[in-house]
Amino acid sequence: MTAWFLTGSQGLYGEETLRQVAGQSRRIADGLPIDVEWKPVLTDAASIRRVMLEANADDACTGVIAWMHTFSPAKMWIAGLDALRKPLLHLHTQANVELPWSSIDMDFMNLNQAAHGDREFAHVQTRLGVARKTVAGHVADPAVASRIEAWARAAAGAAALRTMRLARFGDNMRDVAVTEGDKVEAQLRFGVSVNTYAVNDLVAAVDAAADADVAALAAEYEDAYDVVPELRAGGDRHASLRYAARIELGLRGFLADGGFTAFTTNFEDLGGLRQLPGLAVQRLMADGYGFGGEGDWKTSALLRALKTMAPGGGTSFMEDYTYNLVPGEELILGAHMLEVCPSIAAGTPSCEIHPLGIGGREDPVRLVFDAEPGPGIVVGLADLGDRFRLVANEIDVVVPPPLPNLPVARAVWRPRPDLTTSTESWLTAGGPHHTVLSTAVGAEELADLADMLGVELVTIDADTTTARFAKELRWNQAYHRLAQGF
Repeated sequence: MTAWFLTGSQGLYGEETLRQVAGQSRRIADGLPIDVEWKPVLTDAASIRRVMLEANADDACTGVIAWMHTFSPAKMWIAGLDALRKPLLHLHTQANVELPWSSIDMDFMNLNQAAHGDREFAHVQTRLGVARKTVAGHVADPAVASRIEAWARAAAGAAALRTMRLARFGDNMRDVAVTEGDKVEAQLRFGVSVNTYAVNDLVAAVDAAADADVAALAAEYEDAYDVVPELRAGGDRHASLRYAARIELGLRGFLADGGFTAFTTNFEDLGGLRQLPGLAVQRLMADGYGFGGEGDWKTSALLRALKTMAPGGGTSFMEDYTYNLVPGEELILGAHMLEVCPSIAAGTPSCEIHPLGIGGREDPVRLVFDAEPGPGIVVGLADLGDRFRLVANEIDVVVPPPLPNLPVARAVWRPRPDLTTSTESWLTAGGPHHTVLSTAVGAEELADLADMLGVELVTIDADTTTARFAKELRWNQAYHRLAQGF
């Protein structure tokens, strides 16, 4: 998937100037830090509108980057901008980094007037209320490149949501509020199609897995992880490892056949499954699938989007479980029953089997590990009734103390600016207890994604105070209600 690179000019300057514009435009496009598809220079309203409609129709186009190399009268762009439904980045740059002061003449000035043309273009975008990201500076500047990359990652996440099919195996956990939500509004706002399937439809796929494939996958586990002796071939509980492999084969096949890129499970609705899916869920997340526990489809969709934004990076389903409240040593211990993605693991995970006090099934197989330390972010998606809200908290994942009796994957982090401020702000915002933890996606990408989706985002960071945060929530409430119209 790529972004389209559009350049604006006009016929006033003549064919020779337009050839120069095209050549310099190609060099700028080639210098971008992302994959782009360069389009011929645009000089009239009809071609501008046509290329915007083509971008809308092309599923491989994640968004549009526009640059006014010369002066492009912006009334030409009104119909095209009004038609555009893909994310837009307004790149305010120029062909040269340094001005050739001693040789500048009027030909140079006529050719290199993005400072002029982009102001005209920006005015019309503002007049039309076009949502966009504006990045100013030369593309050779690493800071500029970083901001363009952030936009491109967010555009990939938005594209993943637009085409996402999400399978819910069973409903959400009984009497839980935050995992509920408006699936119709989610499809209107994000594009994600959320539908429920009977757990026993999955069971049929699990039971149909070929024994030879089960044996091969179990052997793959033994090669990939530190599998405890009792689960290895010849061990007392090897049959449990084989059943975990059977679950993965059935689940992976069901999702692939249906074109699903995200899914949920629920320990209260396991049908004929003998184990709560643990290892299978962890491995599917590592391959980029979205997941939410207890039927939490919103977190599942969000996880898939962030996985798409940072392929191969550390990103996982997460839940805040418990706190260390020693003054000066405050930490959050996050985990889930079984389902934490090994993409965040610090080292090779251990494949183990332990009892699970809920679910009423056999002991499930799971990967156990500590998360890799480093800066990161946790983000949750909540349905407030009249709108969706993204709540994010910048964090620092740390090396945890030894946890010899906790047989699940886990992450320990220090929230910014501190535990009291971050948790009070999160609770005030109505943020969910299920989140996505990522050390590969940052605050800028999330802000870009929220803008593309038209969704509220509140971020808790090193500068947050509870008083200012509460005011921001009140301002946001007024803005979003007014923005909905009557």
